[in-house]
Amino acid sequence: MSRRGPALMAPQRRHTLFFLDQIRAFAPVHLDTEVDMTAVRSHRAGSGRRYSTVSYVLHTAARVLADHPEANAAVRGRLRPRVTHYSSAAGKLTLDKALDGRRVVLGAVLHELDRATLDSVQDQVDTHRDSDPRTAPAFAPVRALHRAPWLPALLRFRKAARDLAARPAVTGTFAVTSLGHRPVDGFHSVGGTTITLGLGQTAERPVARDGQVTVAPLMRLNLTFDHRVIDGAEAADILAEVRRGLETFTGAADGDPTDAEDREPREQATAPAVADTEEAAR
Repeated sequence: MSRRGPALMAPQRRHTLFFLDQIRAFAPVHLDTEVDMTAVRSHRAGSGRRYSTVSYVLHTAARVLADHPEANAAVRGRLRPRVTHYSSAAGKLTLDKALDGRRVVLGAVLHELDRATLDSVQDQVDTHRDSDPRTAPAFAPVRALHRAPWLPALLRFRKAARDLAARPAVTGTFAVTSLGHRPVDGFHSVGGTTITLGLGQTAERPVARDGQVTVAPLMRLNLTFDHRVIDGAEAADILAEVRRGLETFTGAADGDPTDAEDREPREQATAPAVADTEEAAR
């Protein structure tokens, strides 16, 4: 029996390895809930356009984070940690791409989502989803990392990751990643941001309504937060408001889900245990 010896890691995987190195300092905690996607499906059916589930989540989550500035932030440092808060919400979307014949995860950042319409969000999603990673300007920094020698590329990545002012352009201020196109229910991920939302599949499941059991399209929505930046109660509020925004989505006023009159009072909560995870492909 012949056996191949060890080989160098393919350069197309460098950015993922560098990313995993960068998030070692994170303190990830994971929450999850189920979202009734009936309102989203109804809006999509009557819209005349095929909106992606990730577009609804990006659109809704950005508006929620605009009302939670403590979570729309990033931290750096251990002995004297510094926190930077951002004035707008930029969402990183992970994409399953093929680059030079190898399947890889690439991240695309969508800017100022808290002020973007759903159509604008979908336009950006379409652009990045349909782009060629070999030539698209959005992926030029990743291609440069692949071409550079290993050590200079790693040092360049670490320098960019340490720059809190550049974080919105590099990693976004929150992340959305999905495996909903596969038979995956729960998906916990660390996207390099204080808040990461992981989407599972939407499937017909039994639910109780008005004392009766019926069937509805449910999606598992997972939220991972960096415990260095916020606590469990704040993260639970964000998850609840994103869920409520999706479950009441009508498109009115561009679907703004965060009417202060509709918010539930905040309660203290104990954060769950920390678990390690890594970013996966959409």
